[in-house]
Amino acid sequence: MMSDSAPRGSVVLVHGGFVDGSGWQGVYETLKADGYTVAVVQNPTLSLEGDVAATRQVIDAQPGPVTLVGHSYGGVVITEAGNHRKVTALAYIAAFAPDKGESVNTLIANPPPGAPVPPILPPNEGFLFLDRDKFAGSFAGDLPPAQAGFMADSQAPWGLEAAGGAVATPAWRTKPAWYLVATDDRMIPPPAQRAMAERIGAQTVEVAGSHAIYVSQPAAVANLIKQAAAG
Repeated sequence: MMSDSAPRGSVVLVHGGFVDGSGWQGVYETLKADGYTVAVVQNPTLSLEGDVAATRQVIDAQPGPVTLVGHSYGGVVITEAGNHRKVTALAYIAAFAPDKGESVNTLIANPPPGAPVPPILPPNEGFLFLDRDKFAGSFAGDLPPAQAGFMADSQAPWGLEAAGGAVATPAWRTKPAWYLVATDDRMIPPPAQRAMAERIGAQTVEVAGSHAIYVSQPAAVANLIKQAAAG
């Protein structure tokens, strides 16, 4: 049992597509208050290769051991970047958890019957956006309308190369994983989340919340990360 003055280890938070790292603020503040060293990756979401490189750069700067956390597409990033020697645990938050050769594109190719279809607009000059009018309902249904509206209007362009980037070496094959299923998610269907969590052998919890559960339920998300950090 750690004393209250003992270091808790490092946590690195990786965001997904259409958003930036600022959505982690509540999780960040909760973990910092509990004594963790926390860093947020501002991955450019232009290509998987670039996002993995950005994540590794942040991991390099942390005192180990590192618990690596990914939301949504960030799960693809941590699946590759998690092979870093400092990373001791992976935490997936309503995230894609691909196997070797898989990408977001392959994982969403066959949605469960009756699953809602994310309102992704046709590619625009190599980038994807969500329909602003449908953003709240699909991505952030449990956030205040003004907050969801801000997220819709401040979307980060998500590169087609990021969505199509395939994992080469899945870190979950050699490192323990945890998974938080968002049961009201309308971007990644909960049945798909459960299937991915089971496939990677993750210790799994389910929490009622939208795809933006990392914003709306920071305490629940932080609790899962603490479990991962504790091993």
